[in-house]
Amino acid sequence: MAEETNLEIEETGNSKKKIIVIIAAVLLVIVAAVVGYFLLSGSDTPAETLNDEAATAQQASSSTGSSAKIGSALYVAMPRPFVFNIPGSSRDRIVQIKVELLVRSEANEETAKKHIPLIESTLLSIFSMTTADELSTSVGKENLRFAALEKVQASLMDVEGSKVIERVLFTGFVMQ
Repeated sequence: MAEETNLEIEETGNSKKKIIVIIAAVLLVIVAAVVGYFLLSGSDTPAETLNDEAATAQQASSSTGSSAKIGSALYVAMPRPFVFNIPGSSRDRIVQIKVELLVRSEANEETAKKHIPLIESTLLSIFSMTTADELSTSVGKENLRFAALEKVQASLMDVEGSKVIERVLFTGFVMQ
């Protein structure tokens, strides 16, 4: 009889563990289903609202006689990443930055592609003037991006008579 009692205790212990595992699995499936439902059933209303607002703003500017139209965003990728050495407080660092340029029309896209050597030269001269300490912070990276935009726009203004580039984007950034 003593053996039968021990068996019953062990069996009830195992059955409690099984019930707990089953309940946990069911809860996990329910949570996953709820999260999946909310992620996959997202409404397009916010995007439609933004598109409607943009269309309304564009219609308003054209109806008031304003000639300022914003074209669709086009991106011009630099053909190769920029790799350069910069000084740091403890040691020199190697930096690799992948850059893309935001332009607003096909004409500006073609102009940017035509002047890639000028843009690369300008960007490399700006990038080489920074330090590892500046690039170790997000503020330093943003400052570098804005300085690069200003210099590229200035160099294109000298050659083309217009800024051409709206933004300089860092699509890859590695510092070793």
